[in-house]
Amino acid sequence: MPVGDVTLRTAELRYGPFGCATVKPYSRTQRAADGGSLLKVYVGIDPEGRRRREADTVRRAAHWGLSVPEVLATGRCDAGSWSVFRVLPGVPCSVRTGQAVEEYVGHVLGLAERLHRPTPGLTPGSGWTNEGGHPALQHHFLLNQLSPRCRPQPWWADLAASLQPLQSHPVVYLHGDLKPEHLLVDDHRLSVVDWEASARGPAVVDYADVVFHLVRDLLYAGVKPSLVPIDLITRLPFCGPVLAWRLLLWLDRRRPQDIDLIAARDVDRLAAEDQAAAAYASLARAVSALRAAGVPR
Repeated sequence: MPVGDVTLRTAELRYGPFGCATVKPYSRTQRAADGGSLLKVYVGIDPEGRRRREADTVRRAAHWGLSVPEVLATGRCDAGSWSVFRVLPGVPCSVRTGQAVEEYVGHVLGLAERLHRPTPGLTPGSGWTNEGGHPALQHHFLLNQLSPRCRPQPWWADLAASLQPLQSHPVVYLHGDLKPEHLLVDDHRLSVVDWEASARGPAVVDYADVVFHLVRDLLYAGVKPSLVPIDLITRLPFCGPVLAWRLLLWLDRRRPQDIDLIAARDVDRLAAEDQAAAAYASLARAVSALRAAGVPR
């Protein structure tokens, strides 16, 4: 349905009523009473850009044959930017056991084979379409996602330098926020949801997302750093500087003071790691220390 065809009130009457909202830092979602659709209201960082990006990307992904939620309606109103999606069958991937983690990693690798398509002329940026303007460099695209308060940090220059070799990586289509709850399994069918962070860039960005979310969520669930199943995620392609960047992006989007809790030596150590297992163990220690310091999940 084209943007602007219906108002939010009309969408609520047509696809609702919608229940209580699940509130996240950058969105509010409400499931319809009949379970068939989901209302998502974008808040916080660039809500209109995220709405347009997600609606455009899921349509393109569906054209590729990926199982994604259909956009039933989308638009803007006084309450903010919003979309209504059809709910897909399936349950989120689990990471509660070693076997579940192995299956999850297998789903990620299978998705990547279909998703990470090098395309001539594709330049780094948000969304799946080149939106004009000056082409960004790979490392500039990542650094520009960090807020201006990061630039005075003692680790900034070293991180920027360590990310420069990404320029030799192919630019591919990215989901931008891969984690277990965004992959739904229904028998042997895999569906992928929540595409608002879709982008174009190096494939290692998606893999860093997978590793970061897995490590962080296990630690915040009470798993000890030494028990994080590092050996099960070393199958994923790895890049130390991108993993360090992903850790900093998380901190930057928490409380303003949280970015000051990470030491330059810890960022440099993680970025310099050339072995996946050592880097993931370093990430686990860093996230565990930040959790103990009170950083919210």
